[in-house]
Amino acid sequence: MESLGGLLFPLLILLLFIPIFLSGRKQRRQAQEQQQLQSAIEVGDVVTTTSGLRGTIVDASYEDTVDLEIADGVVTTWLRAAIRERVLDASAADTTTTDVGAADTTPVGSDGAAADGPVGTGVRDVETTATVDTPHDANGTSRS
Repeated sequence: MESLGGLLFPLLILLLFIPIFLSGRKQRRQAQEQQQLQSAIEVGDVVTTTSGLRGTIVDASYEDTVDLEIADGVVTTWLRAAIRERVLDASAADTTTTDVGAADTTPVGSDGAAADGPVGTGVRDVETTATVDTPHDANGTSRS
């Protein structure tokens, strides 16, 4: 019985430290990947900062900072550590969008309403001319 108790305690300690050890390895790997990204950024890369700001790298010649152009003519200086990820090219983003076919579009009138009647029928509702509604109370009765 004493040998079982002597074996149980070290086994319990081992079971508690295995997840901690694995979690630490994962965090070190992620930190290393982040450092590689921050050292590999170049002029012209579109990046996102840790605060969610998206900009284009204008100057990456400094060791600790980068200059981001966030709008036309607006350049800000950021720490390299604030760069979270590199954004894909705009051409790659365009290929992922799907085109809507001409059959899926519905003509829209000048008032924003669909020009056709019920969807897909192609029948124009001729009775939908602009009418003046009489004011109603909250309970639906007419005020006039």
